[in-house]
Amino acid sequence: MKLLSKISLAAVALLFFVGSAANAQSLKSVFSDSQFPIVYLGIDFTKAKLLDNGNPNDIRDRLYSSINQLIVNEPKKFDLNAAFRKGNVEHDLAAVTKNYANINLNDIISTNSGDYNRLKEADIAAVVKNLDLSGKEGVGFLFVMEAMKKIDKKGEAAIWVTFIDMKTKKVLMTERIESKASMAIGFRNYWASTIKRLIDDIQDKKYNEWKSKYSS
Repeated sequence: MKLLSKISLAAVALLFFVGSAANAQSLKSVFSDSQFPIVYLGIDFTKAKLLDNGNPNDIRDRLYSSINQLIVNEPKKFDLNAAFRKGNVEHDLAAVTKNYANINLNDIISTNSGDYNRLKEADIAAVVKNLDLSGKEGVGFLFVMEAMKKIDKKGEAAIWVTFIDMKTKKVLMTERIESKASMAIGFRNYWASTIKRLIDDIQDKKYNEWKSKYSS
């Protein structure tokens, strides 16, 4: 029995090692191979808090989807290809869009300043776990919106850039980045500007940091 237990533990350890090595290789390929395919899964708002005024019904039922569509409808402005050094980043918003209906309207608006910085990596893993990625394989990435706040007409958002193995829903990498809003008219354009700034930041700075960290 003891021998069988040792063999079982060794087998589990081997599987874990193989899985970890495969995940590391996938992430390495993201940042070292311009031909390695990645899929943009959109912005996940299921944990998002708005530290500002707004209409929760309109935000959940229309504006979240509108922001997501804007990103993919204006690829030159929100240039994911340039940011991630890819020839063609495919997109699939179905998984994040499907979960909007489950957002509690009472959870959208917040008056607690602490809600701007409350999520941990375990929370991001839970978000990924709740995505319906049935039948999907390869590496996908999404922006998990933690919070949006506006104080004295100045806005910014806290966003987790997250790469995942779509088949296993394993988080390969996640990093929290704060992104300032630009002057824009309307809820959609105003908060979409934080995504624009985020993508520009990735292109100008973060990509090279990640490449240095994960591709060696």
